[in-house]
Amino acid sequence: MKTEPLSSRRLRRKPFVSVWWWVTGIVLSSLFLIPLVTMLLSTFKSRTELGMKPPTLLPRELTLDNWQRLFDPSAGLIQSTMNSAIVSLGTVALTVVVSALAGYGFGRFRFRGSGVLFFVVLAGLMVPFTVLLTPLLVVLRGMGLSNNLFGVMLVYTVYQLPFCIFIMRNAFSGIPNEIEEAALMDGCTRVGVFRRIFIPLVIPGIVTSAIFAFLNSWNEFLAALVLLTDQEKFTLPIMLAVRQVGKFGTVDWGLLDTGIVVSMIPCLLIFFLLQRYYVSGIFSGAAK
Repeated sequence: MKTEPLSSRRLRRKPFVSVWWWVTGIVLSSLFLIPLVTMLLSTFKSRTELGMKPPTLLPRELTLDNWQRLFDPSAGLIQSTMNSAIVSLGTVALTVVVSALAGYGFGRFRFRGSGVLFFVVLAGLMVPFTVLLTPLLVVLRGMGLSNNLFGVMLVYTVYQLPFCIFIMRNAFSGIPNEIEEAALMDGCTRVGVFRRIFIPLVIPGIVTSAIFAFLNSWNEFLAALVLLTDQEKFTLPIMLAVRQVGKFGTVDWGLLDTGIVVSMIPCLLIFFLLQRYYVSGIFSGAAK
């Protein structure tokens, strides 16, 4: 009795596996895309249509009223978007600089107590952020930085640092010692090695830290709500929460959906543009 070769069975099974792979991928992608598409279509519906039951999928009549109200200068959402951009970009700059320097120290130097100090840094990941809000508010008031965008940057930076230092430490420790020794023998200083040799090699880790810091600071709501009191300094998530309330306490779904779409665009653009570095940086941080 002849038996079919194993290679033939694998070739015959391969199209079947490929079909199920694509079907599974399409189904899972639809679970994520359908709510996003529905939200995008809702931005072109009128307030009356958004309140209809059962709800409509496609707009019966396209309108730009939600977009016009969102970008109305008197609404304050343009200013809040600028505030979010300032806070997010400032947080990214501070986080990348501090985490790169700290990661270089932890990854390339061994000194007494370095392991304990690194554990203390990682312990910050175990502390809930809400627990730290009151002490941080007291500290900022003592420094004269309460109700200040720079103070919010500092708070966000402190919150991002433990994870970003972890990523950068693994990125620097993965560089072979021979590269550093060769550069030092050629007359390069420690600063030169860090700037010319190490920084280009740890770009994936830097991009990962930058994306992580930007996404968290751009979407953060609770800390900004506690630390900021003047409406002209509100970030975009706070202003959306304020503006979503319509007449008699109803939710203005059109304005809210439009604001969410606008706040989502920078996150998607940054992630898709830097996805290659982000994935490799996360894998480096998890594998070492």
